[in-house]
This record gives sequence, structure tokens and C-alpha cells, in this order.
Amino acid sequence: MMHLEFNETDCQFVHVNSLRLRIFDKGEGKPLLLLHGFPDDLTVWKKIVPLLVQAGYRVIAFDQRGFGESDMLESKQDYRISSIVSDIPALLDSLSIKEPVFVMGHDWGAVIAWAFSLAYPERIRASVNISVGHPESYRRSGVSQKILKGFYTLWFQLNGLAEFYLENGGLKRWLGRHPEPNVAIEKMLRPGRLRAGLTWYRANLSRILFQRWPNCKVPTLSVWSVWDDYLTQKQVLNSQKYMSAEWAYYEMECTGHWIPLEKPELLSEKVINWFQQY
Repeated sequence: MMHLEFNETDCQFVHVNSLRLRIFDKGEGKPLLLLHGFPDDLTVWKKIVPLLVQAGYRVIAFDQRGFGESDMLESKQDYRISSIVSDIPALLDSLSIKEPVFVMGHDWGAVIAWAFSLAYPERIRASVNISVGHPESYRRSGVSQKILKGFYTLWFQLNGLAEFYLENGGLKRWLGRHPEPNVAIEKMLRPGRLRAGLTWYRANLSRILFQRWPNCKVPTLSVWSVWDDYLTQKQVLNSQKYMSAEWAYYEMECTGHWIPLEKPELLSEKVINWFQQY
């Protein structure tokens, strides 16, 4: 039987788009790509990876540009969604994966999963997007999302001031219900890492809020948790309006924003049931 344990020492590095990316690649069967968000890295999936490998998937996770052990970049333009998304087909090509893949993203990783679905629908079998709805739904989500829950995305724009606040205790307060806050903080406070993560927000605010996004042609399961402190239910539920493929919704009770760490067994069950249809 395959050894079912996530271990960071099993990670390797690949060169993609002139970047050195850290990846985790284990298992056999249909490929399943995992995309983390802020302020995490590929280890946010550590509890669910063994379950997905055991279910018969080839599970691939990687530190997206600027995060974890992957390369950081200097230019704000290098963190635009289109540039981030371009890493995915390049990575798949480097791994000789030509068939359509399953994709699951959380937080910013869900945004990238949506954007990847919109740009390269032919390369995806089906998707699971956790916490964040279709970008057009998020764009139209109104005051409840943008101010009441998402105001931090605005003050993250304050270059230097946001870093000062977060580096001096603010990150601990902002993380709130994160099940492993000290781990996340230690990684984010390494030289350059916090600025790189914040640049994702700074490079994409106008794109997300003011430019229209097309309908999604990839079957998608949206997952949202009742105790999410950053994202409203509405911006997830309204995703259905912007789908040109099958869409389903699952709501997690008594769970905060970091579903992959908090409810890995339940999440894996829902994910596997969804992907088995495709």
C-alpha cells in the first residue's frame, strides 16, 4: 500500500516561467492540482493530500509565486492574475501532464482556479473552489463583502503601512481563527515574503473590482464555511449566475475560513464525490 503521509521532504523544485517553484507530486491516477491562498503555502493541504492520494488521484500542490519556498519577484506586474495563472499550464507541461486535470483552490487559490478555468477550460475536468465565488460574483457582491468583511483588501494597498502593522502584531490579529497562526506568521515574516503576498492584492484590485469576467464553462463545486471572517455567503451563492456548466454548492457548519486544515475529512469526501462524476 502507498505510504499515506504528507512530508515536506518529498517536495522538489521545478523551473517554470523563469521561476523556481516548490512542488509536491504524489500518487497515481487522474491529476488533481491544489492551489493555496494567502498567507499560506502548499502545506495548507497537508491533511487532505493523503486522503486524496488514497482515493486514487495524482495530487500536485505547489507554492505559488512569492509564497512558501518558491521564488519572489520584484515587479508588481509579475503578480497580476494573468501572470500567476500562466504558471499553471507551464507547470503541467513540465510534468508532462497533457490530459485535463482536476483543480481545487482555496482563498486566493480559488481566485486563480476560477481564472484558470476561464482562460484554459480545455485543460480542466472539474473544479472545487473554496471560500471565494466566481470573480464576477465577487465583483458585484456589494457593501457586505467589500466593506464589512473585505475591508482588509483595501488597507492592504497601503504600501509600507500595511507591512508595518502586520509585522508588529497585526498579522496575529488578522489571522483570527487560523488553526496554525504561529506557523503562518513565522513563514510570512521571512524577508520579503509579506510584501510578496500583499502584492497579490495590490496588483489585482482594479482587475477584480472593475473589469467584467466571462461565464465559467468548467463544472464547479463551490464550498463556503459559516464562520468565514473574510468572505460572505452571497458572493459564493451568486456564482451560479455566471456559470455555463454544472455548478453545486456545499456549506460547512461550525468551520472557519481555513477549511482544508479544519475539516479535511469532510472536504475530501465532498471533493471526491464531485470529481467522481467527471
